Amino acid sequence: MRDFPPRRIVCLTDETVETLYLLGEQDRIVGVSGYAVRPPQVRREKPRVWAFISADLPKILALDPDLVLAFSDLQADIVADLVRAGVAVHVFNQRDVVGILAMIRTLGAMVGAAERAGQLAQGLEQRLAAIAATPRPAPRPKVYFEEWDDPLISGIGWVSELIEIAGGEDALPHLRVHKAAKDRIITPDAVHEAMPDVILASWCGKKVVPDRIHKREGWSDIPAVRDDRIVEIKSPIILQPGPAALTDGLDAIVRALWAARA
Repeated sequence: MRDFPPRRIVCLTDETVETLYLLGEQDRIVGVSGYAVRPPQVRREKPRVWAFISADLPKILALDPDLVLAFSDLQADIVADLVRAGVAVHVFNQRDVVGILAMIRTLGAMVGAAERAGQLAQGLEQRLAAIAATPRPAPRPKVYFEEWDDPLISGIGWVSELIEIAGGEDALPHLRVHKAAKDRIITPDAVHEAMPDVILASWCGKKVVPDRIHKREGWSDIPAVRDDRIVEIKSPIILQPGPAALTDGLDAIVRALWAARA
């Protein structure tokens, strides 16, 4: 980086944007992803110059960033081009709750706000613990989380953990260790065999259509389908590995699992 803390940051994903705003460091952000929606004012305050896996390199370079923040192997090509152009880049790769909290602390340290970041992470940890300790009626509902519909892809690690924190049981827990979506592709028979009580769906930004799930061949006797417990959770609050998932995303899971029993 040219300066410490960096004065001009470009965020290629939403979770670092939200974290910087929560830390009060939003003035350092000079550009964001087209998918950045948290907090709401980011839409009017920051230039939106690229999508998640495609970027306009000249536009990014024109922003003269001290630091670009990226996420995962999915942005590897963008990152490689930026590195070759001489830009400082940090790539996060958090795939579980512990990793999300570590991202918050690391990002805070990178912008000279380590103490505030520690307080933010600690507050989130306490919130998760309190929700996990909330008494729930037995039995725990078995939950299938669908991240994509064609092919069927089950939920990533942090989603599986949040289901358990909310008081549910992941219907396909063995898949949570797989970071890549291709390794979480499943067959309709696997879901049928698991017999989930609740189906949560978030189709990576595409609107979930519960009727399509109802009409899947052989699924009519799955408890979640039979009892019409199919709930969409919006992608920005559950598929972004940052504060949103640990707050609004977790709250949405809790409502989906327990509101009907209240």
